Amino acid sequence: MVPDASGVMDRAYPTRAVAPGATTGYCEDVTQPPLTLRRWKRVEYDRLVGLGVFERDPIELIGGQLIVAEPHGAYHASAIRAADYALRAILPPGWIMSIQLPVSLDDESEPEPDLFVVPGRPADYRHEHPARPVLAVEVAESSLAFDRLHKGSLYARAEIQDYWIVNLVDRVLEVYRDPGPDSSAPYGWRYRSVTTLAPPAAVAPLAFTTARIAVADLLP
Repeated sequence: MVPDASGVMDRAYPTRAVAPGATTGYCEDVTQPPLTLRRWKRVEYDRLVGLGVFERDPIELIGGQLIVAEPHGAYHASAIRAADYALRAILPPGWIMSIQLPVSLDDESEPEPDLFVVPGRPADYRHEHPARPVLAVEVAESSLAFDRLHKGSLYARAEIQDYWIVNLVDRVLEVYRDPGPDSSAPYGWRYRSVTTLAPPAAVAPLAFTTARIAVADLLP
């Protein structure tokens, strides 16, 4: 009901007063069981992917849950291209750069980082997705908090030594290193070293310490 102009409730629907503490008889005897989440195993997820269930949806398996990935506007997409261009320029032979492809982290996680670097040749991963990138990069706008807390904990648990967030909100690069156990983190691990770099700073990937990338080159 809503009050009319005089402040009096519209009586279009019948009402009755209920004394404080009185029962109404509608739901006192109904007990709602707690909701439970269906956790997925990576093998189950891969089977659904193979059946084409998610072919139109940007889905990632994160800690047993299906997560919809951040949509890509023009600015976000240009940042992925910029980071790809900058990183490919410093990769020596024998290394692969991948963009938004699956990584088999563990039995309940198959994220698709915006970019990651693994050793070898493409044919090495014909039958299995890569499992341990030497560098994982996420480009973040609306997903910034999730990429810091949840993906950061997930990548730390997988002992990925070098994790970068291209933070488009503040236009900085966040570098996460030194993964270690932490019971307060979502997946029981977190990065103990966090460095924020802004232009004109430069960064060197842990796997290629002689190469330097200008932070400005990672930003659109």
